[in-house]
Amino acid sequence: MATLYQLHSSMDTLRRSTEQMTSTWRAGDSIILLGTTVAFIDWFNAYLEDLEDIETKEVAAIYALAEDVAQLNDNTVAKLNLSAKLTAILSDDEWVALTQNTYANGATFDKVVTIAL
Repeated sequence: MATLYQLHSSMDTLRRSTEQMTSTWRAGDSIILLGTTVAFIDWFNAYLEDLEDIETKEVAAIYALAEDVAQLNDNTVAKLNLSAKLTAILSDDEWVALTQNTYANGATFDKVVTIAL
């Protein structure tokens, strides 16, 4: 089984949050970017690539919440091209299902870890 990391971070703490997450990372783990963190997805991916302990191909999925994406302006959403970078944009109900191992895609997690710095 895998871990679902819920990452809620400002741009100022994103690198440190990413490094903290990777200290317990295992191949096949997934990430959900919470709040404004989704706006920093390109930086997040760059930080993942910088770390020697993890290869981005070991990330099973990267999710975001529809409510958080809706907070971004249309121009930002278009420039970020989130549909190409995220596995899925989840409703609140889908997020709950994901954390309870009842999400439709069959993803199962033995633990959920929240990192909010």
